[in-house]
Amino acid sequence: MSPLLAEVSGEPNLNAVPALFEVPSLTLQEPGPGIRAKMVSKGWKSTHIYHALYLPKDWDTDRNWPVIIEYPGNGGYSNDQGDVSNGTLEDCMMGYGLSSGTGFIWVSMPFVDQKGNIALQWWGDVEATKRYCMDTVRDVCRDFNGDPTRVILAGFSRGAIACNYIGLHDDSIAKIWCGMICHSHYEGEFKHPALDQDKWPERLKRLGSRPQFISHERTVQPIRNAIQSISYKGNFTFGVLPFKNHSARWILCDLKLRKDAIQWLSQFSNK
Repeated sequence: MSPLLAEVSGEPNLNAVPALFEVPSLTLQEPGPGIRAKMVSKGWKSTHIYHALYLPKDWDTDRNWPVIIEYPGNGGYSNDQGDVSNGTLEDCMMGYGLSSGTGFIWVSMPFVDQKGNIALQWWGDVEATKRYCMDTVRDVCRDFNGDPTRVILAGFSRGAIACNYIGLHDDSIAKIWCGMICHSHYEGEFKHPALDQDKWPERLKRLGSRPQFISHERTVQPIRNAIQSISYKGNFTFGVLPFKNHSARWILCDLKLRKDAIQWLSQFSNK
């Protein structure tokens, strides 16, 4: 059946499209090729914060590896399409779907709240969230042959907005990324609850000429309009998910958008 003909409740639904593979579950095993391991970055052992580290099936120590850092969407979300987001890093799937489990280290990253817990909605403590991310990137590059010149930031929904809000929050974190993948919403197109959300044009300008792949369900025109409203000329590639679903599950399916995103990502691969 064509993906565009798959239907649930009388309309095309992404959840009816077969997945090409399953995302590995988080385990307490030691990191190794093909394992998605629960990890805590150095200096954070006294908190409840952790991240998920996936080393690709072909990982070895003979070379450096590009790294995908991924933020999840908000928790407490569901809709009549059957889409659900719990807000946990276990929900992340974009890094695995883009790489099919090979060629890229993949890290699912938490948002950190003021009490040292994982924030399931929005930003928590921005400084702590930013610091945990920077510490984790440092550890992955030092301990697992991550390439600090090829670190890509990705996210869905809240995570897509976080690419700019967290990833470009200041010069110290903005300099980490070689590119970004943002699916479903974008800072400037979607108003979020941070007091400084109106400063999004300043953050976007920190991106410079580095590439972003930006996609959204049904249309990306509101995002284009927001970027054009500040006369910002960036290195953008746009894609459209031809379903109503508010979900990152397309990254596991045989769809044109996935193929386009993989082609975009190939500029950072070892091949």
